[in-house]
Amino acid sequence: MNKTICELFAGVGGFRLGFERADSGWETTWFSQWEPGARTQWANQCYVQHFGDSPDINGEFHTCEDISTVDKNAIPDHTLLVGGFPCQDYSVAQSLSSSKGIEGKKGVLWWQIRDTIEAKRPAFCIFENVDRLLKSPAKQRGRDFGIILSCLNALGYSAEWRVINAAEYGAAQRRRRVFIFAYRNDTVYADSVKEMDELSLINSDGFMAKSFPIEQVENCFEGTLMNDLLEMTDKFSFDFKSAGLMRNGKIYTNNVVPVMETPILLGDILQSNVDESFYITNEKMSKWTYLKGAKKINRISKTGHEYVFSEGPIAFPDSWDKPGRTMLTSESTLNRSTHVVSDPGTGGLRTLTPIEAERLQGFDDDWTNSGMPNRMRFFCMGNALVVPMITRMAKVLDGIIVNEK
Repeated sequence: MNKTICELFAGVGGFRLGFERADSGWETTWFSQWEPGARTQWANQCYVQHFGDSPDINGEFHTCEDISTVDKNAIPDHTLLVGGFPCQDYSVAQSLSSSKGIEGKKGVLWWQIRDTIEAKRPAFCIFENVDRLLKSPAKQRGRDFGIILSCLNALGYSAEWRVINAAEYGAAQRRRRVFIFAYRNDTVYADSVKEMDELSLINSDGFMAKSFPIEQVENCFEGTLMNDLLEMTDKFSFDFKSAGLMRNGKIYTNNVVPVMETPILLGDILQSNVDESFYITNEKMSKWTYLKGAKKINRISKTGHEYVFSEGPIAFPDSWDKPGRTMLTSESTLNRSTHVVSDPGTGGLRTLTPIEAERLQGFDDDWTNSGMPNRMRFFCMGNALVVPMITRMAKVLDGIIVNEK
């Protein structure tokens, strides 16, 4: 089977870089990256600078357009579909025409993935999302992830998932994300695991267990999906755990403990004697101190209820002897979540540099140094995934692909 990839919501190319680092012949046939409302498409430009652009089967270029306007049938064939898509409300509604059945909310990008799978039928898929996907929405926990699994089931796929803290598997950032691995039920791989019991797949024999080893669990919780997405929207709720699998509409899940690996520490990625523009000025030091400190603030809700908003302190500066905290798109701005470090050369307090942000995500130095402003470099890294986690999965998938027809 050809080792070809289609990368949706590609950002600056984390999935592609991760697979190319596996150095086993993966080829990306098409990608899509478009930022709604952005005057300059910085991420797309960065991607193209590194990898070049990708025509569709008609020789046309639509990689920097709204994916909802792209003809999914014109996307080149691929073995593997990948993408990191936003966590949104995945509920569905009856369409205006009853002949069309149900439709997802406009702008919700999962449905573009679903349509691509339906059109191109890739053998395998790997998706990334924030870990709260498993629990959303708050009033009907697990519904949104259940809808995704139900879509995959209806399309003839089985799936595994794992919540991964990248630092627990050797990376430089304590970033928790859920990864979803789906495989078509008529693949050789599906046939090879269909007789394996669910617990062994979660513990040791499944794709996620081989990519990210865990301490063994002794049982799993079970559930059943609903076939009708409208019914799922109204009634489905399930307590999805940090690991699990779905096949034939059945859910098997439990929380797992990783086999810990030594992480890269924040101190290991820091540059020394950086440009003075990154240092915190005396004028702003009191504001930073306030934002990072513990707070108790009296507030009134929209309904008139009085309550106390409280939050604990954040290390100020961030400790060198731990991996970095989760990096957000707001990194480098004056806010509570931004990393503040003591420069190894000067000892002065400062924010991270773009290169340090790239290192937190496992990219090459200056990956985003393609003409985009520093603020956008941080934004792109805050949206990115931890590249070494992708390479781990690529190496396991290599062993699966070799057996396919």
